[in-house]
Amino acid sequence: MSREIQTNAADGAISPWRFSVAPMMDWTDRHCRLIHRLMSRHALLYTEMVTAQAVIRGDRERLIGFDAVEHPVALQLGGNDPKLLAEAARIGADFGYDEINLNCGCPSDRVQGGAFGACLMREPALVGDCVAAMKAVVSIPLTVKCRIGVDDQDPEAALDALAASVRAAGVDALIVHARKAWLQGLSPKENREIPPLDYERAYRLKAANPDLPTAVNGGIKAPSEWLPHLERLDGVMIGREAYQNPEILLQADPLLFGVAAPVPDAFAMLEALEPHIAAHLERGGRLHAFTRHLVGLFPGRPGARLFRRHLAERCVGAEATLADLRAAVAHVSRHEAAAAA
Repeated sequence: MSREIQTNAADGAISPWRFSVAPMMDWTDRHCRLIHRLMSRHALLYTEMVTAQAVIRGDRERLIGFDAVEHPVALQLGGNDPKLLAEAARIGADFGYDEINLNCGCPSDRVQGGAFGACLMREPALVGDCVAAMKAVVSIPLTVKCRIGVDDQDPEAALDALAASVRAAGVDALIVHARKAWLQGLSPKENREIPPLDYERAYRLKAANPDLPTAVNGGIKAPSEWLPHLERLDGVMIGREAYQNPEILLQADPLLFGVAAPVPDAFAMLEALEPHIAAHLERGGRLHAFTRHLVGLFPGRPGARLFRRHLAERCVGAEATLADLRAAVAHVSRHEAAAAA
């Protein structure tokens, strides 16, 4: 194993959070995660955020069911009630998740109405209580994903306060989206783009807490950006880039874990995906559950535009089959390399 791959691990072990794909609402469902897993064996995958109440009272198989192929996979919970979060965490652990993560970063109107997500940056003591309650009932890692602050908070004080509280509660790792969240005046989309990134704030947190595993998220795209963050931190988490340009995941295992990618290219990934799609269709599912996550494939290849059009026109209806997906792929040249990510 290379010296680079051992970075940030005093005992030579690789951090479980070395590379992960962010939880993204409406995107990282079980079908999306399966696609991502087929391109990286080692990336840690996160579910969409699911509220604690939904886990406890809802259709659990629909909400948090997953395929064993997805491991390692983490369940992200939303909420602010320690008792409810503890019960939801226990359920998630019993389902077989490898990690439970508490969302302290989402700025949507929904979470603001429920006083959770990024709102919890204002209540570090409560976050600590939530972490302690969940830690008491699960043996798998318990992590927190947060912002560096919200609204007019001082990011130095806000992030330090949250980190101190969750450390005292026994948190296993902190994932820092290195932007503030503005709860008033910006939409969730704008909150992912407008507040300036401050990676140095995450670096300072790690330097002050060297024994707290810390990963960074926000605006991270090209693989050339991954290793510089890992020189200072324990992990990098990518979000939209993994969804909009999923083939970038083919570089994760060779670059960060010293092993070959599971498949050589997106064509081979789709071939490996076919049995999973076939099983889904046999259960009465629709092809679109998978193909809606494939639009970002084949960047720069001749035929990619026709591939996307075919997905939109022929792979959406209830009658769509694997033959329709194969026909879409047939538009794409296999002989010209994709443009560099």
